Amino acid sequence: MTQSIASEAGMQLRKGKDPRCRELIQFAVLCRAITLLLQAIFNLLIPDHAADAFSPPRLSESGFCDWLVEKLLGGLSRWDAEHFLFIAEYGYVYEHNGAFFPLFPLSLQVVAETVLWPLRGFLCLRSRLLLSAALLNSLFSVLASWALYELGCAVLQCHRKAFLSAIFFCLTPANVFMAAAYSESMFALLVFGAMWQLEKGRRWTSTLLFAVATGVRSNGLINAGFLLYSRTKHFASQLQAETGSGTKLWQIPRQFLIWAASLVVMSIPVFLPFALFQFYAFLKFCKPSISPEFALPEPLLQLAVEKGYRVAGLKGVEPQWCSWDLPVLYTYIQDAYWNVGFLRYFELKQIPNFLLAAPTIVLGSWAAWRYIRANPWHCLVLGLLRRKAGGVKREDSGKPAAGFCSPGVLVYLVHAMALLIFGTFCMHVQDPLLLRSSWIE
Repeated sequence: MTQSIASEAGMQLRKGKDPRCRELIQFAVLCRAITLLLQAIFNLLIPDHAADAFSPPRLSESGFCDWLVEKLLGGLSRWDAEHFLFIAEYGYVYEHNGAFFPLFPLSLQVVAETVLWPLRGFLCLRSRLLLSAALLNSLFSVLASWALYELGCAVLQCHRKAFLSAIFFCLTPANVFMAAAYSESMFALLVFGAMWQLEKGRRWTSTLLFAVATGVRSNGLINAGFLLYSRTKHFASQLQAETGSGTKLWQIPRQFLIWAASLVVMSIPVFLPFALFQFYAFLKFCKPSISPEFALPEPLLQLAVEKGYRVAGLKGVEPQWCSWDLPVLYTYIQDAYWNVGFLRYFELKQIPNFLLAAPTIVLGSWAAWRYIRANPWHCLVLGLLRRKAGGVKREDSGKPAAGFCSPGVLVYLVHAMALLIFGTFCMHVQDPLLLRSSWIE
């Protein structure tokens, strides 16, 4: 799917219809190059913070080329990036690795074992995975900026504002996460592409992209809301039109059932990757007799003993979450390992992190207030109903046809505010997800 988005971007560049598109791509490439250069410089000059984070032992023999890759790109492998690289190399060994979804590490593994396969004589697998992350995320982030520009053109109906939105996306404070071995870049590309395809009326292409995005990050589940809203808006518009034309009332229940069935059918592909991954985790950690056996290197077993990590495939005491009515590993990890929950982060010692998140919270809140003031009726009816004027249904009078306050922005604003509210009250507020909530705004 990302290949089709890349080919469409290349086609538009060759046609040269929109000069802003080429300028944006060039700017995005420059931003990515500067980011990689700065991380290499600061990785050499500034010692790493000694955090109590996941840091598995390096088992592969390393040479000069591996040392060079680590010096130049090592800054991209910190914090959560260690999980993605570890999963790509060894699979889901430890229980808390299950918080990181498989599509991104699988992509790293494919590139390392195919495109970078000729380098195996110079680089160990770990180095090739890190290099794969740098290459893939550079490509994904550039394509994501282009997809956001196309989405902005469709929603805002203004090429200039869409261009500025994409430029600010390249300059977002979360830009460092787009370069690191995180799944943010891949997720952004898939989600922006899905939104754009939905705006173009390609509902099933959009559904497929949203489904793939859920295989990258768990919060892709919330994107089902875009599909549900699109279908509901179409149903409401159709119902209004038919009611006005004298459609018999007995036909309405039938249309309602068709609408409800379509919501279920469109939601299933988006939820399916999440459900399949949780089922895989259940088999791997709760049913070790079913899971295939594998030989785990001794240093990884020793790390599990020292840190108290639960290892997959080992018989013993069954994990607590395995006995739940709905055994979802992801929920258990967020609760048990990272203490994520409602108001759990509201502590005095976390005030600096709340100050760090304050600009995003203020910007998001101000954007929502501005939009509601400009479109009170549109927000009240959730954009599903149209006013009547002189017997003819029309959009709200005085509503801007283009720009941030245009009608099409509502669903994206609701999405951003849902992430903002959830992130503020239920997450670690310095998490990049909270920063991402202001991207489209």
